[in-house]
Amino acid sequence: MAKPRVKVPKTAKAGDIVLIKTLITHKMDTGLLKDKKTGEIIPQHIINSFQATYNGATVFSATPHAAISANPYIAFNVKVDKTGDLEMVWKDNKGKTWSAKKTITVN
Repeated sequence: MAKPRVKVPKTAKAGDIVLIKTLITHKMDTGLLKDKKTGEIIPQHIINSFQATYNGATVFSATPHAAISANPYIAFNVKVDKTGDLEMVWKDNKGKTWSAKKTITVN
């Protein structure tokens, strides 16, 4: 169901602050809407955790709630001092996890 997409610069200079853009395809059911056919409430199913690490250190985290729209877009800045891996993890309230990893080369 969910598919993460991440946009990072491939290269940067030491000390640069770079913009990271993420988007994950997810319906983000709030638990407040009814199924039009059955009239039953659609159970809540949301991304409720996002964490980004750079070279093993947490650089950004977020706790989305039911009010976030479908396909959550998260953008944040990271200061890069040396070449390393940016790893991102999304988790939903049903225990499913998605991850993405990108390398940023520092010149």
